Amino acid sequence: MAENARRADPSAFVPGAVQQFGSPLSTHAVFLVLRVAAGAEALDRVRGVLADLSGTIKAVAFRDPSATLTCTVGIGSEIWPRLVGTPRPSQLRPFVPIVGEAHTAPATAGDLLFHIRADRADICFEFERQLMDALGDAVTTEDETACFRYFDRRDVLGFVDGTANPVGEDIADTVLVGDEEPAHAGGTYVVTQKYLHPLSAWRALPTEAQEAIMGRSKADNIELDDATSGQKAHKTLATIVDDEGVEHDILRDNMPFGRPGAAEFGTYFIGCCRDLWVIQRMLERMFIGDPPGLHDRLLDFSSAVTGSVFFAPRPDVLDGLDDQPQNAPAATAPPPPVADSSLGIGGRS
Repeated sequence: MAENARRADPSAFVPGAVQQFGSPLSTHAVFLVLRVAAGAEALDRVRGVLADLSGTIKAVAFRDPSATLTCTVGIGSEIWPRLVGTPRPSQLRPFVPIVGEAHTAPATAGDLLFHIRADRADICFEFERQLMDALGDAVTTEDETACFRYFDRRDVLGFVDGTANPVGEDIADTVLVGDEEPAHAGGTYVVTQKYLHPLSAWRALPTEAQEAIMGRSKADNIELDDATSGQKAHKTLATIVDDEGVEHDILRDNMPFGRPGAAEFGTYFIGCCRDLWVIQRMLERMFIGDPPGLHDRLLDFSSAVTGSVFFAPRPDVLDGLDDQPQNAPAATAPPPPVADSSLGIGGRS
C-alpha cells in the first residue's frame, strides 16, 4: 500500500508507471478513447489488460528510461460498476452537453481513456500498439489523437498554455480525492475535450485582439487586467472562485495536434481535479457566459468536437482488477446528471 500511495502522489513522479497524475509535460502524447464490447468475455479481457498494465509499461519504458513513458487510465461512469465491481466515485457521471447561445460543448461516447505520455513518439506508439494488441476485439476506438509539445509550450494559437497549473504540493491538493471519499482516495476526476481551430481566421486577428480574448500578452505571457464588467477574457472565465472567495484550480495537460495538409489544427484539453464541479463551472462560464450571453470569445475560434468524463483510480485499484470476482450489479443505473450541468474545457488561464 505504501508503494501504491507513493506512485499516486503527484509530487513523486515515477517514469515507466501508470497513474502518474501531475507528471511533467511530455514532448509527445496520445489520447485514446475506447468503448468496451458487450459481454462478460470482453469485460474479463479488459480487466486482465488493466491489471497487467504496470508490467506492460515497465517492459516498454525499460527500452529507454529517459523517454519518461507514463500512462493514465480513466474509466467512464457507465462501465465502472461492471468493470471495477465497486460503487462509482460519487461525482462520476457522463459528460452532459452545455448549450450556449452561440456554442455547444457536445458529449461523446467513451468507456476508457488512455493518456499515454513520453518524450519519444515511437515509445508512445510502441506502448499503444502493445496495449491494443492485448485488448483485441474487447474494445472499439472512439477517438485517437496524437499530440505534440509546440514551441516553448505554446498552443497552435501562439499562446503559452497551462500557466495557471498548480505546482509542488499544491498539485496533490488540487488533483487527488482525499478523505472525503476514502474508497476512491488517491484517484482523480478527468474531463477531456477535443477542440478544432480555424487557424486562418484566428491569424487574421490583430495581436491586440487575440490578447484581449485570451487575457494574456502573446509574446511574454503576462496577465492583462481583468474586466470588471461586460465581456470577460478567457483567462477570467476559466478562473473559478467559490462563494467564500476561494479560488479552485484544476491541473491541465493540454497539447496541440494537427495535420497541416488537411488544414486541421486543434487543442486536446484534459483537466484533472478532485472535485468535478470545478471543471463543470468553468465550462458553463465559457459556453454560457458570465453574464449569460457573453460567452468566451475563444470559442469563436475553437469548436469542441468531443466531451467525456472519467475517473482515474489509484494504481493499486488497476492492479487488483482481476484479483476477485466482480459482483457489482450490472443493472446499476448511471448517476443522474446534475440539473444545471454542463461540462467544459479548462482553459489556458
